[in-house]
Parts: sequence; C-alpha cells; structure tokens
Amino acid sequence: MKQHIIRISLGLLLVLAFVGHAGRFYQVGFINQVDNIIYDARLRFTMPGTVDDRIVILDIDEKSLAVPELGRWPWGRDQIAKLVEKLFDKYGVLIIGFDVVFAEPDNSSGIKVLEQLARKEFSGIPQFASQIAQMRPQLDHDGTFAKVMKGRPVVLGYYFSSEDDARESGAIPEATLPAGTFSGRNIAFTSWRGFGSNLPEFQASAASAGHFNPFIDFDGVSRRVPLLAEFKGKYYEALSLAMVRALLNFPPVVPGYPPDRFVSKGYSGLEWLEVGPLRIPVDDTVSTYVPYRGGQRSFPYISLSDVYFDKVPAEKLKGKIALIGTSAPGLLDLRSTPVGSTYPGVEIHANMIAGMLDRNLKQKPPYILGAEVMLLILFGVALSILVPFLSPLRATLVSLLGVLLLTGFNLGVWSGAALVLPLASGLLMIVSLFTINMAYGYFIESRSKRQFTELFGQYVPPELVDKMAKNPEQYSMEGKKENLTVLFSDVRGFTTISESLEPAELAQFINGYLTSMSLVIRNNRGTLDKYIGDAIMAFWGAPVEDKEHARQAVISALMMQEELQNLQAEFKARGWPDIKIGIGVNSGDMTVGDMGSKVRKAYTVMGDAVNLGSRLEGITKQYGVGILVGEETRKLVNDVVFREVDKVRVKGKDEPITIYEPIGIDGAVDKSVTDEIRLWNQALKHYRSQDWDQAELQLINLQRMNPGCHLYPIYIEKVAEHRTHPPGAGWDGVTKFETK
Repeated sequence: MKQHIIRISLGLLLVLAFVGHAGRFYQVGFINQVDNIIYDARLRFTMPGTVDDRIVILDIDEKSLAVPELGRWPWGRDQIAKLVEKLFDKYGVLIIGFDVVFAEPDNSSGIKVLEQLARKEFSGIPQFASQIAQMRPQLDHDGTFAKVMKGRPVVLGYYFSSEDDARESGAIPEATLPAGTFSGRNIAFTSWRGFGSNLPEFQASAASAGHFNPFIDFDGVSRRVPLLAEFKGKYYEALSLAMVRALLNFPPVVPGYPPDRFVSKGYSGLEWLEVGPLRIPVDDTVSTYVPYRGGQRSFPYISLSDVYFDKVPAEKLKGKIALIGTSAPGLLDLRSTPVGSTYPGVEIHANMIAGMLDRNLKQKPPYILGAEVMLLILFGVALSILVPFLSPLRATLVSLLGVLLLTGFNLGVWSGAALVLPLASGLLMIVSLFTINMAYGYFIESRSKRQFTELFGQYVPPELVDKMAKNPEQYSMEGKKENLTVLFSDVRGFTTISESLEPAELAQFINGYLTSMSLVIRNNRGTLDKYIGDAIMAFWGAPVEDKEHARQAVISALMMQEELQNLQAEFKARGWPDIKIGIGVNSGDMTVGDMGSKVRKAYTVMGDAVNLGSRLEGITKQYGVGILVGEETRKLVNDVVFREVDKVRVKGKDEPITIYEPIGIDGAVDKSVTDEIRLWNQALKHYRSQDWDQAELQLINLQRMNPGCHLYPIYIEKVAEHRTHPPGAGWDGVTKFETK
C-alpha cells in the first residue's frame, strides 16, 4: 500500500504541473509546440479542400514581372490606375483589395524634372511652363491613380511595425474603434510603434484600408489574424475585415461580450465582434483563426499581366471579390502556415474573407482555459488513483482508453461547436502518468553484467554491453580490419577560452562539455576512443558490428550540435564564454583493436580513413559549418538530408573527395530548407562551370534568404577571387588544402 501511495502522490504532482501550464501560471514551450502540431493536423484533416471561386486572386506572379511592357515591380501608377479602371468598368468586379503598399511617389513620368527645368534653366521661357501645366494631368500618375479610386470600392493595405526605430510613413485610415473602447478589459493587444502606409492622396481616395499584419506564433507559423490592432490607443481593422465591411456597406464594428448572468464575476473576456449581420469570434488577442480551405490555390489565381492585356474572359471576374497580391518569391510575401511553408500572404486574406462571409470560423474564447483545466483534473486524478493498482497490461489499456476519450471529445467540440480546445497537455499528461507508473519498478543491472561492463564499459554504450554480455566469447580486443566510421570533434578557440577561466572553472567547464558530448555518442551506440584535451574521438561498428555505423555517427554529430545549444545557456548563466565545435565524420576500412605499448594500451582505430576524418574536422572552420562528412559516409546514409559543400584535396591525398554537411533527418527538414539546398546546388553548378555571374547572383539571393549561413559569403569571396584570377579551362573545381 505504501508503494501505491507514493505512486499516487507522484501522479497527482504531475497532474498539478500540467494544470499550472494550462492555467497559465507558467508556460512549457514543448507543450505549446505539440499543441500547434495537433491544431495543424486537425485543420488539415477537416478542411474541405475545395476551390472558392467567389474570391479571385490577381497575382503579381513571375509571369507578370517578366513582361517588358510592365517592367519591374512596383509598376507605374498610371498602369495600376488602368488596371483598376479596367477591373471595374470592363470586368465588373465587386471590390478590389490591395495586399501591397503604395508608399512612395511615382516620378517615372519625369514631371518633377520638367517642373525643375521650368523653375531654373527654362524660367525665361513662358511657353515651356505653360506646356508643362497643360501636360501635368497626363504626367501626374499618382493623381491619375487617386482619381480612378475615387468613388469606387477599393480597399488599400498597410502594415504596422513594432521595431524600436519604426517610423510613421504615409497615412492610415480613420480608426475603426476609438480610444477607450476596451477600457478595463484584459485584452492582449500587440504593441505597435509605427506603420508603413500609402500616400495620403491615395488613402483619401480609397473607400477604406486595413492592415495585413498576421499573428505569428512562436514557431513562426501564421494560424491567426488580429482583426483589430491597437495603435496609440485607437483600434484599426485588418484588411480582410475592411473588405467585408465594404461589401456590407460599412456597418460599425461592435465588441461582443457574454451577458453577465452567463459568466462568473470579474470575467471580462471579449468573445466576438459584430459586423452587421455577422458575428466573428475572436480570442483574447482579438485574433481569429484562419479557416484555411486547403493548400495553396484554394482560390482562383489569375496573372495580373493577363488582366492588363485583356486575356481573361469577363465571366471569370464579373461579380467577384478581387485581391491583388503576389506569389512571386522575390517580392517576399510568402508565409509559413499549417497548410504550407511558403504560402502567399494574399491567400490568407482570401481565406479570412470567405470564412467571415460563410460564418465558418473556429473560436477560442477565454473560457476555454477553464474547460482545459477541468478536463486535466478529471482525467488526471482518475488515472493517478486507478493506474497504480492495475497490472501493466490493464494499465496500458486504461491509459489508451483515456487517450481515446480525450481525443474523441476534443474532435467533437472542434467539429460540432467550432471550438479550439487544447489537446497536447491532456495527452502528454496521460502518457507521463503511464510512463511514471511503468518505470517505478525499474531494477538495477546484475553483478555479471557489471563485471563485463568493467572491460568494455568505458568505451561502449550500456545497451551494447548488454548485447555483448549475452555472448562474451564472441568479442575480443585483438586487432582486425573492419569497415567503420570515425568521428572527431574539437572546440574552436579553446586556448583563448582556457586563458579566460580559473583552473577550477576550466575543469568544471571541460568536464561538463565532455560529459554532454560523450552521452550523445554513447546514446547513439558509439565507442568512445579518447579525449585529447578538448577534442573527442569516437567510432562506430566495433566491438559490436553495426551495419548502420555511418548513419549513427552522422546522427550523433547532429545531436552534438543540438546539445551544444543547451550547454550554451547553462554556460552563459555561469558567466562562461560561448563555444563552437567542429565535427568531422568519415567511413572506410580501418584497423581496430587494443593497441599501444607495454606501459599503456587503448582500444582504438587507425588508418587513412581515420586520418581523413581528422582532416575534415580541421577544415570545418574554413567553410563556416559545424559538421563535415566524407563522401564514403554520405554513400552509406540514405535518410539524412545533406548539403554538398565542396570538392577538396587534403594534404597527403592525391585524389579529391566530395565533402558534405548533414542538415537533418529526411522528412523532418522543412521544405524551405530543401528548396534552399536545391538553389545552392544550382549555384555550385554555376561555380564549377565558371559561370561567375550566375553563381554570384544565386549566392547573393541565397544569402538574403538565409543571412545566418556562413557558406554563402565564403563562396561569394571565392567567386570574386576566381573572377580576378581565372583558374583556367582545365580547372576541376577542387579546393586544395596544404595544411593539416
């Protein structure tokens, strides 16, 4: 009974910890991340996947940007004016929304230069000034655009900025709601410091305007849109809400609160916004979940250039809601969403407009917090008391039943009541309760196993020792030749670090570092060879045969870099310097065994493949990468995404080898990263074919996409060097290293 009481007490403490997270006394990032994953999965599983042709996206796509008659973006305002006029007068669209900002004056007509000439060089020629005055209406492109918008349902877009140096550029519309509207209410509005908007004359001519700031969750994904943004105490509507209001002839926005008789005393949560006949649910940030219909192109896309040149049948646009935006990567309006990592921002507005008009929006009112806490207490207390008294099989079945009931209820309120109820905390709580109870009776290893560990334990992970202990006669330390994988790691600039620490601190520093890295290696079935100061040498495939020795080594290298990030926070808290490590991994035939002298021996590996692994570690810093692997290792690993780094010829080797940087497990790497690697491979191809211009252009674009990657500036310097000193027609694209 005492054991049951201890297990029940541990379970209740665990439940209390999850309730603290759900009640927002503190937040656990992992639980929030899992909740986001579950939300995205629910959304993808239940979204209709159909195309809504009421809303048409007029796309500033690559095709439009390539049309010589239109030129680069931004196009002339006379061209934009022509488009707007054509969309209303010829095609008969209902409304136009711009997911772009017209922040700068259009001086492309030359009117400014002509007026300056009239004031200075040609000031004595009245006819010149008179002619300019006559021509000005035709040359004032901004005035033409403003005139075309006047009296038409055109909704402009703008953005707010939270940067410290944010400015107020352009003109924003009148506030949707005045200051003090939400006085005394606990609403988490984002703090904005400035905005980037349209020219005042455009704002004055447009029917309305709305901001297009998405609500970006901590994982970088856009799941919600703030329908109201607070700026200097006033409240401004989103672009999608502004367009819906324009369609409904601009009804007022009325905040919605539940009647006092339905809520407890002190509850002040905003639950919806009333806009004419529509009731739009919002959360505690006045944001609404985007009702994604499906992946990209859930709405018809029409190239804006086709509209400009009258290539679109009139029936495709007549009576439609038109959104002008871009899907071109170069115009940087691509978002990470639950349905795609590079999703056009303009389509988010389209989903929001469709959801509001259809009254099809998920809701997460403030009272959801209380519902989540009650479910956690109900399931948690029941399982904490019941599971300790059950056998392992029955405990498993009961825990599984709890998971099914909680998941079923969650999906029920999602589909039936359109409620977004968090699920991760409940599922993780049940799994944690089950794990604690199953692990409670864990017992220590037997004495015979410990004896065998004394022989190989300092080199080999415990799980391999277990396997060896079953048939100890099969294993020995005699030298033999095997195909293995070796890993070398080294701390960058360790001499400088050691000089900055006291001896006692240095010992703690290096012990903490080596312990963390060694655990990663051992947890991935690696054999620790030796420590050389701050350097680590390990290998895979011996003494226990492992057909996946190359993969285990690569995974270990990736995990070592991840573990280093955890160490950085701990070291920083203790006032220790930041560290970076370089890792080299290589596979091949090696001699492995107990080698040394009569004084001291060690179980180690030797050979050319080992030496190459050490060389790879040494040249990681030349490329600004954390890990480099040889091509033999790359051939043996199929489920890891690699980036080819270079072809090199190291000192002491005549034949060049291709070296690679492992990125992550295939399937777990974001599509944006694989797309970036694809572009990098193209740049590398241009580089090796000595097409310096294309290589440099590609590298500059890559550097803009990922400024944190050190590889791109290194190759940009290489291109500059080769352009100045061409390598010649016989160049094989190989980088030669003269030092070890």
